[in-house]
Amino acid sequence: MYKLIALDMDGTLLSEDKTISKANFKAIQRAKAKGVKVVLATGRPINGIKKYLKELNLVEAGDYAVAYNGALVQRTKDGKIIADNPMNIEDLNYLYELSKKLKVHIHFLTESKCVTTEINEYSMVEATINEIPLEVADFSKIPLDTNVVKIMFVDEANYLSKVVEQLPSEVYDKYTVVRSAPYFLEFLNKKVNKGFGVGLLAENLGISHKEVICIGDAGNDIDMIKYAGLGVAMGNAFPEVKLIADYVTCTNEEDGVAKVINKFILEEEKVS
Repeated sequence: MYKLIALDMDGTLLSEDKTISKANFKAIQRAKAKGVKVVLATGRPINGIKKYLKELNLVEAGDYAVAYNGALVQRTKDGKIIADNPMNIEDLNYLYELSKKLKVHIHFLTESKCVTTEINEYSMVEATINEIPLEVADFSKIPLDTNVVKIMFVDEANYLSKVVEQLPSEVYDKYTVVRSAPYFLEFLNKKVNKGFGVGLLAENLGISHKEVICIGDAGNDIDMIKYAGLGVAMGNAFPEVKLIADYVTCTNEEDGVAKVINKFILEEEKVS
């Protein structure tokens, strides 16, 4: 029996209009009622998913969320932090110099805001979807004690692909690097990824990886899909995500999450 299901948000649980379908909502509530832990595992900050946690009734005692692609694991009812693995100003300085060399937009996230060197449409998207402030700052003057959770290169998809090809090999030695969307490239603490975050939570709860389902669609979901006893790719997932998945469900516009819950947790072949 599966005891925990970890759900990516954008492109997975959420429809393209950033809402949760009735079918997905119903399936999640039925899984909860059966005693299954339902966990949102996202690249977003906690502030960026609070309204969804509340909508899904995932703010009760014993509910958790995995944020910032696994850098933060937090209990949702009282905010208790289970694990926190941020970056630092040295990381920011290094990646800022690299961004200037590669001529790509950059921003970083703290627990409460998105900070960029100049206003750009991609940083605005980040701030908007997470409902956090967007601040413009001189990165050379960022206070040394700033808690840098993650750093991102952001730009037009094709241009960002060219940037990825130019990344020096040492970047991959220093950081976890994931493409969370066509226009988002994320840099995290080296030991951090969604699989790491979900795994820490499962271990904390005494749950084996074989009892975990993870569902996602993008490059930042690969590690948790590999970790899970049942790793699921969405029908709209990146090709490389589908290749490593144990199962491919329908798209996020076709209630793919609900279909997985009904089939593998509620043991029903189709959404009721």
